[in-house]
Amino acid sequence: MNPYTDQSPDRSSLMNLLDTIRENMAQVIIGRKNTIDLLLTALLADGHVLLEDVPGTGKTMTAKSLAKSLDLQFSRIQFTPDLLPSDVTGLNYFDQKESRFVLRRGPVFTHILLADEINRATPRTQSSLLEAMEERQVTIDGDTYVLEHPFFVIATQNPVETAGTYPLPEAQLDRFLMEVSMGYPDREGELAILERFGARNPLDTLGPVCTTEELAGLRKAAKEVYVHPLMKAYIVDLCQATRTDSQILNGVSPRGTLALFRAVRAYAMVQGRGYVVPEDVKALAVPVLAHRLTTARSFGSKSSAKEITERLLSTVSLPTEDWRQRV
Repeated sequence: MNPYTDQSPDRSSLMNLLDTIRENMAQVIIGRKNTIDLLLTALLADGHVLLEDVPGTGKTMTAKSLAKSLDLQFSRIQFTPDLLPSDVTGLNYFDQKESRFVLRRGPVFTHILLADEINRATPRTQSSLLEAMEERQVTIDGDTYVLEHPFFVIATQNPVETAGTYPLPEAQLDRFLMEVSMGYPDREGELAILERFGARNPLDTLGPVCTTEELAGLRKAAKEVYVHPLMKAYIVDLCQATRTDSQILNGVSPRGTLALFRAVRAYAMVQGRGYVVPEDVKALAVPVLAHRLTTARSFGSKSSAKEITERLLSTVSLPTEDWRQRV
């Protein structure tokens, strides 16, 4: 029997842990339940997240609140135009006392890495994260070093139209499991921000509520979430449709198909289910797929890619089925 098709004690404890992480982050992040759920989804699916929006919408605060909620090592890199690849990965320097070269590890040697304003660095420096994000290792002067596990990158970027930014290369974008836009808070949310942050910063007192072992258990459980064969076919059909659409120059690669598959399993678990339903795919299609598309009419415009993805969701047929695993 799949332990996530019933109300087992194991499932109940895992759901309680996810709720605890959410509540902890909500002490700092107001009115961002969907954003928090997407971050947790990427974390459980062993992916990385790109947060994009104009300055001042809480991208860095959101990343920090997740990092502080987990009992893991945390590093931050402030990306600037003069940042070098060695500032990210580290370098070998000659130690005169020991008369030999010694490795000075860069901030990439951590569990959670906040790459703040990643698109303010040059493409050469941005690409220094490619190997780390995909293979969980870095190569310095011909020597390969395995990174800590888990390794989770939360990158923030300002819109490409903002002065002093460089567009992320397609290969870099493809390494992110999803791209999430924060958006502005509503009136009530902004008033709550004034109340909560008026006297103190709640981030200063935020503490961890999830250990490394508990996180490993959550990730293991996410891999056991049931996906019906027809749901797998729907995911493949949706990704295949991006390769034949006349408005798309480059569709989703097999890596993108696998990314969506991993993400919907994790998202189902974050929503408290042990099986995937069509709503999971519809909720994640835009954040997981849109940034991987190169559109014909505006050459990679985020808005057009989002519109096309939403259109494909409405045109790709989905059969009706009981999506729960039969036991």
